[in-house]
Amino acid sequence: MAWVPAESAVEELMPRLLPVDPCDLTESFDPSVPPRTPQEYLKRVQIEAAQCPDVVVAQIDPKKLKRKQSVNVSLSGCQPAPEGYSPTLQWQQQQVAQFSVVRQSVNRHRSHWKSQQLDSNVTMIGFPPLLSIVSRMNQATVTSVLEYLSNWFGERDFTPELGRWLYALLACLEKPLLPEAHSLIRQLARRCSEVRLLVDSKDDERVPALNLLICLVSRYFDQRDLADEPS
Repeated sequence: MAWVPAESAVEELMPRLLPVDPCDLTESFDPSVPPRTPQEYLKRVQIEAAQCPDVVVAQIDPKKLKRKQSVNVSLSGCQPAPEGYSPTLQWQQQQVAQFSVVRQSVNRHRSHWKSQQLDSNVTMIGFPPLLSIVSRMNQATVTSVLEYLSNWFGERDFTPELGRWLYALLACLEKPLLPEAHSLIRQLARRCSEVRLLVDSKDDERVPALNLLICLVSRYFDQRDLADEPS
């Protein structure tokens, strides 16, 4: 292989686009004084380029990068259901079909209630998720209440009242999902699977409710990696 001078190698990688007359690359100039002609500007570019090294290696401290990490994204799925707790595929398909009918009903009534003002007090878990309440929620409100209840659920046990609210909010979520809603429902499904692990008996009334929420998130909202394997 023939030896190629460094200047020629750089020229090959970065060919000149404009004809430039040779100049004294050791010449200095005052950068505070603007160039007076295009030729003088190109001359300064040549001088600056000559003073730069051909190769620059960044010295990176991995410890500093590790400390700078501020975002932690979890891609983990749901906890597998204990033996005998997982619903059948037929049951899951039936729940998805019924949920689709409920969503259609909510959409039909939405126009009737959308002009009504929503009292913020009724979004607390002590109130049932009446159709007159959930139908008038816009997507920002649905997402906000879903986030509140998901965080609440993250620190507490599952209750029937919580389940009714979560089901109603899922029925109001519009597809395609907003990024915030996408993250929230995945968080919800994972939390349901974690709580299910702590239930002592498969006959506990919480098991079908938890299975239902996991089913809707995974199969209706197409988060298939979170789906339960049919029993």
